Amino acid sequence: AASANPPAPPPCPRPGAVKARVSCSRELELKTTLRELVIYIVFLTDLSILTFGMVSTDMYYLNKVMSHLFLEPSSSEDDRSGFRSIGSRADFWRFAEGPLLDGLYWEKWYNNTTLTLQNNSHIYYENLLLGVAQIRQLKVRNNTCSIYPYFHHFLEDCYSEYRYRAEDRSDFGLRNKSEWKYTSASSLSPWYWGSMGLYSSGGYMFTLPKSKQESVEKLVFLRQNSWLTRGTRVVFIDFSTYNANINLFCIIKLVVEFPATGGAVTSSHIYSVKLLRYVTYYDYFLASCEITFCLFIITFIIQEAIKIVKLKKEYFRSAWNWLDLLLLVVSILAIAFNIYCTVEVSLLMEELLSDAHVYPDFYFLAFWQVLYNNMIAVNIFFAWIKILKYVSFNKTMTQLSSTLSRCAKDIIGFAIMFFIIFFAYAQLGYLVFGSQVEEFSTFQNCIFTQFRIVLGDFNFETIEATNRILGPIYFITFVFFVFFVLLNMFLAIINDTYSEVKADFEVIPSQELQIRDLFRQSCNKALVKLRLKKPEMDTNPADESLE
Repeated sequence: AASANPPAPPPCPRPGAVKARVSCSRELELKTTLRELVIYIVFLTDLSILTFGMVSTDMYYLNKVMSHLFLEPSSSEDDRSGFRSIGSRADFWRFAEGPLLDGLYWEKWYNNTTLTLQNNSHIYYENLLLGVAQIRQLKVRNNTCSIYPYFHHFLEDCYSEYRYRAEDRSDFGLRNKSEWKYTSASSLSPWYWGSMGLYSSGGYMFTLPKSKQESVEKLVFLRQNSWLTRGTRVVFIDFSTYNANINLFCIIKLVVEFPATGGAVTSSHIYSVKLLRYVTYYDYFLASCEITFCLFIITFIIQEAIKIVKLKKEYFRSAWNWLDLLLLVVSILAIAFNIYCTVEVSLLMEELLSDAHVYPDFYFLAFWQVLYNNMIAVNIFFAWIKILKYVSFNKTMTQLSSTLSRCAKDIIGFAIMFFIIFFAYAQLGYLVFGSQVEEFSTFQNCIFTQFRIVLGDFNFETIEATNRILGPIYFITFVFFVFFVLLNMFLAIINDTYSEVKADFEVIPSQELQIRDLFRQSCNKALVKLRLKKPEMDTNPADESLE
């Protein structure tokens, strides 16, 4: 029997054909990346339009004029009557009966002509005061702190710092009106995080009448009957305005805290927000951008879900995939906040403005609107960072990403040692200077102050004045070890790794197709089709020898 011939081995691929397939595969990958980049740029443009459409320079100027009116006293007034100058309860009443009422009630034109709209106050003649202003205080009970037994004979009263459990809710004073009775917190009003504590949204509150004269009489009456007591720990002044010219609400909260140490600490929050968001044609254009943004997010969610199902655990090994997930989570939260704010404004606006003699609590709406603005700001930040994902095929960007990934372990290891020393200096600064220097008054302030020292922003005189021995030692050693040694070590690690990566790229020639090569090939093909250029013949000596 004739023996069967063995099957012939498959022909070996020619070197030129292998190179062509690799080039074709890389070209296809690059085209796919460019296609994704174009789609993502459209998404980023849409997000940028709707984000920057929410803010305007009018918000800054409205905040500025309101801050100047209520926080900074005019040159003709007593310096102690300004809000920032409040240092005691007497100063608070001086401000409330003077600059506060002067700013809230504009009853005359600049030439002393009486304005016709007596029932409504227009601050700066342009900003309608919504309803009336509200003043609210929180108190603590007596005997809420521990006194050393030796001092029991000298001290009969003791009022601790504010705590929710120590809050006083009993009637006091005249007990015949609402300002002397505790009012429970509203379910919608958020708590307030102040300089000295976290305060609930209840308290003893009253509203100012519509006329300035009646407001003066009411404040004088409360001052004479000691509405503020030793147990008072914080006073809030809340009011809201609306400017129809620019369609902006301005929600103002002035806070005066009376700590257990005595004195007073002031702070203020002025929010200019656009609660009525869909009024003009441009607003409806922004609404269409928001709808487009939602469609993009839905598409991206489907894409990421498919990738997770396909790659499984391998999906979570890429830092870019984690960035994609983070961007989607932030986007979903931003969409949820946007829907919630829009629904709440539509439900509460008519109710808040129904009675002109009642304080309308717009702070709740402003709180969620500002939260949405912050969320969308974080969203666009991560969206722009993601651009780096699509330009990583460039040689320079590849070197940069390789450098960071290769030196990551060294950076993390050295960062641990850096922060051990950094926090050690922060504890030293807090314990030595904390009772005298404001920049070191809390441990958090110490951390930020040391970062400012690294950047060259420091006040050596105050440190030296506090402790003439440890002050200079702390400052000199911190600058030497942290600034001159440790920070430069970070740069040395990155620089050394970058030199290694650059040397590797020079030794091993890159087989990857660059974007400029793709554009050059596309232009050449277009010129050949237009018969403006002859086609190039790719001859390979190895191929010719096989023929």
